[in-house]
Amino acid sequence: MESLLVNLTVTVDQRHKVGLFSIGLDAYWGQFAGLRELLEGYNREIAARIAGFGAEVVNLGMVDAPEKAIAAGHAFRQADVDLIFLHVATYALSSTVLPVVRRSKVPVILLNLAPLAAIDYAAFNAMTDRTAMTGEWLAHCQACSVPEISNVFRRCGIDFHQVTGMMDESDEAWAEIADWIAASKVAHRMEHNRMGVMGHYYSGMLDIYSDLTLQSAVFGTHVEIVEVDELSALRREVAAEAVAARVVEIREAFDVQTDCSDAELERAARTSVALDRLVAEYGLGSLAYYYKGTGIAENEDALSSIIVGNSLLTARGIPVAGELEIKNVQAMKIMDCLGAGGSFTEYYANDYVDDVILMGHDGPGHLAIADGKAKIRPLGVYHGKVGRGLSVEMSVKHGAVTLLSVAEDGKGSLKFVVAEGESVAGPILEIGNTNSRYRFSIGSRRFMQEWNEQGAAHHCAIGVGLQSGRLAKLAKLLGIGCVRVC
Repeated sequence: MESLLVNLTVTVDQRHKVGLFSIGLDAYWGQFAGLRELLEGYNREIAARIAGFGAEVVNLGMVDAPEKAIAAGHAFRQADVDLIFLHVATYALSSTVLPVVRRSKVPVILLNLAPLAAIDYAAFNAMTDRTAMTGEWLAHCQACSVPEISNVFRRCGIDFHQVTGMMDESDEAWAEIADWIAASKVAHRMEHNRMGVMGHYYSGMLDIYSDLTLQSAVFGTHVEIVEVDELSALRREVAAEAVAARVVEIREAFDVQTDCSDAELERAARTSVALDRLVAEYGLGSLAYYYKGTGIAENEDALSSIIVGNSLLTARGIPVAGELEIKNVQAMKIMDCLGAGGSFTEYYANDYVDDVILMGHDGPGHLAIADGKAKIRPLGVYHGKVGRGLSVEMSVKHGAVTLLSVAEDGKGSLKFVVAEGESVAGPILEIGNTNSRYRFSIGSRRFMQEWNEQGAAHHCAIGVGLQSGRLAKLAKLLGIGCVRVC
């Protein structure tokens, strides 16, 4: 019997790729001169625009018969595409679509894109050749087979999504297509992410306890359990030269306050270098941690000096969440993949005078979305935690923001809880923590009640810009719910 053993040490192509194919009916080509060539031109135009959004496109061109559909399904599967755009170029039989999508087994987006805003009825009706008239009509007949395809997908249990609009690049459909591509990239990156989990939960904080298997099931994330002892051991081996170099880097990245001692800066620098080595050793793309460290002085020293290094990692696209907040480090990673940041946050207080909510958190912040340089301040005590040391104080840039919580849906899966708001100027609590003022369109009272009603944990990720559209699409690609509060 032929062996099917595969050498798994071979490097696997893990690039994000999207598929594209157009559909038509092969019987038309001999009847209507130039129709196929016109529609294939639309296919190439769509491929170029999708590539312009930063996607690697696997374009199979025109699929116009069931036999080609079977071959296309195999081709997409072999290419390992993450998403398929199905361009409905004209009327086509659903039998030329189903084999492609069934075999590919990836999300599919129906592109119902008309070549023009409207047919020129006067010019069309002035045509004297009725065969040519029919060919011209068929070039505008994108909407015709979408109901047929949708019906078949529903009956076959195939989830699908639609973009309806025009080929004109200024049409809103293209922004929607760009959002689908962005969402698919995030899903791809989450599926290939290695999340480190170090330490244990904050005792009694029941809302953050997480099902690691569920995280892997929904996102595809690999979970790597790492030891605090290993971080302490790596820290022990950091040379003085590396510590000095990291102190310089810290002074460049932060506004180091004058009451920060050299000894505390060196302690933080040593831990930061060790943390980088731990992340590199395990190939981590995110990390959730918490550890009391009591009873072992070396571990306490490492964990009480970790905040600055965590902030540097978060700024590099490797988010770190304290209190072993696994759900929230997933949210932080998602926001970072969208280029929005993703800083750890929670409610601080409600300001009813200005109708804003103060939100922030102790520990690391996302330096890339800070309003100016983040400050480093020394704290004599970490409230509710063991030890003392340096902490990061920053506010999120003023302007549009999006909050994301990865929450349990109460039905055995996850959901997104999303809100859009604004980071606004005004007084904050200068306590050595991240802290910002957020205003929401529905007001602070209603926001708090409606957000809390969704059962999200008390932490969330804050990112810049309005991201709800892309997050909703990502949720659809993942097969989970998405609730937008405002």
